[in-house]
Amino acid sequence: MKILITGAAGYIGSMLCTELVRKGFEVIAIDILKYNQNSLSHLFFFKNFKFIKGNIKNKKLLKKLLLNSDIVIPLAALVGAPLCEKNIKLATEINFYQIKNILKILKKSQKLIYLNSNSGYGVGKKNNFCDEKSPLSPISHYGKTKVQSENQIFESGHKNFVCFRLATVFGYSYRMRTDLIVNYFVSECIKKKRIKIYEPNFRRNFIHVRDVVRAIIFSIENFSIVKGNVFNLGLSNANITKIELAKKIKKIIKKIKITTIKGKKDPDQRDYFVSNKKIEKKGFKAKITLDEGIKEAYDTLLLNNDFKNNY
Repeated sequence: MKILITGAAGYIGSMLCTELVRKGFEVIAIDILKYNQNSLSHLFFFKNFKFIKGNIKNKKLLKKLLLNSDIVIPLAALVGAPLCEKNIKLATEINFYQIKNILKILKKSQKLIYLNSNSGYGVGKKNNFCDEKSPLSPISHYGKTKVQSENQIFESGHKNFVCFRLATVFGYSYRMRTDLIVNYFVSECIKKKRIKIYEPNFRRNFIHVRDVVRAIIFSIENFSIVKGNVFNLGLSNANITKIELAKKIKKIIKKIKITTIKGKKDPDQRDYFVSNKKIEKKGFKAKITLDEGIKEAYDTLLLNNDFKNNY
C-alpha cells in the first residue's frame, strides 16, 4: 500500500513517516524542507521510503504523485494563527487550494485522511463541550482555511475519506516546534524560569504528537468503520485552561514564576473544551498524558532549546 504524505518533514509528518515505514507501508514523502533539512534523514536507508524535495503548488508533480498512491495524507500547511495572518495569500494557497487540487485528481478508490484543527470551533459555550455537530465559527485565517478545506471534502462527493479535528499538539518530534503552547511554556521555563500568560482562562484541549500518529494509523487499519466521518481528536482528560496548564508545568518544573499579563489580548482568541467521545466509541483513545509530555519536553529542551519555529 502506497501512502503519499505532503509536508512530510514537518512536526507531525516526520513522526508519521517514521512509524509508517517501521510498519512496512510504502511511503512517498514530499516537502520543501523550509524549516529542518534533517527530520527525515533517518529514513533514507529504508527501501519502502521515497523522498521528493518539491512544492505541492507544482500541480504536475502533485498529479504524478497522486496517481501512484493508494492513500493521501496532505499535511503541507501554514500552521497557526500568527503565521497565517502574516502570510494570508500563501496560507490560502497551501491550506485551501492544495486540498482543492487533490480532490480534482483523486480517484474514487483512493483514500484521503485530512487533518483539520479544532480551532474551527472558535469560542465554545462556557458550560458545554464542542462535539462534531457543534457549529464551526473559526476566528483566525488559519482556522478558516482548514474549515473551508474540510467543507470541500464533504461537498466533493468523495466517499473514501476521514477528517480529524486536532486538539493542540504537544511532545517531541524529529522536526521539533517550541511555538506550540505546551512546548513553548516548557521552553520558557528553561530559558527564563517563568511563564507569561495572556487571558489565562482561555480553554484548550491537547494531544501528544505520537497519539496523532496512532490515530492516523488506526484509521488506515480500520478504514471501513471510520470512512466518511469527521472526528475530534484529543486527550479527553486534557481539557484545561492555560493557567491550569501553567500550574501543571510548575508542579513538574520547580522554581518557576507564573505571571498573568492583564489588559493584553492573546493573539489567538480560541476558547473551548472538546468532546472526543465519537472517535473513542470507534475504538481509538489518546493515551499519553500531559505530565508525560511535559517531562519529555523538559528533558529534550534541556539538551537543545534552539529550534527554528514557524514564526
